[in-house]
Parts: sequence; structure tokens; C-alpha cells
Amino acid sequence: MRLPNHPLTETLSLVRVLHALSDPVRLNLVQSLATKGEQACGALNLNVAKSTASHHFRVLREAGVIQMRPDGTQFLNSLRKEDLEQRFPGLLDAVLRASKADDI
Repeated sequence: MRLPNHPLTETLSLVRVLHALSDPVRLNLVQSLATKGEQACGALNLNVAKSTASHHFRVLREAGVIQMRPDGTQFLNSLRKEDLEQRFPGLLDAVLRASKADDI
């Protein structure tokens, strides 16, 4: 199993993070991780093709929004909340609050 690369906290780009959070599927994935904590890829029920789901995970990981760690034959995903908070204070919470308000 190939280990994914994760950007260092100090290299996180606001443009890349906002782009990663701009897609409804990715935002839904982030909301699920924020609510339920660490989850396997298959447990997130994205309702998209496997290749599309892989793309969304890659965009979020490369932007520094999520971290993926191997666990047996699967990857577990978690938010890099502390890293995002350190680099862009309040951003993730603001985006998650705004997205919940849009759901009302």
C-alpha cells in the first residue's frame, strides 16, 4: 500500500483549501468527518463512482484539509483541524457553520 503525501502545515495555501471546500461532495465529506470523526473511505457514503471518490479524497488531502492513514487494507480519514486552525484561524469552523446554514 502506497502511503499518501500530506503537505506541511506551513505550506498550506488558502486558495487550495478554499478550492477543496468549494465542491458540495467534498464539503459533505468534511462535514461528516467534523461530526463523526475519523472514518474509512467506504463509510462516508459519497454516492459517486469509486474513481470520483478517489479524486475528491486526493483534492482534500493535497490541500491539507484531511489526513489519510493506512489501517490494514483501507485508509482512515480525519480532518487536519488543528493544522488548519493554526494556519487559517477560524476558517474551517466558519465554512462548516455557513454550510449548515445553507442546509436549512
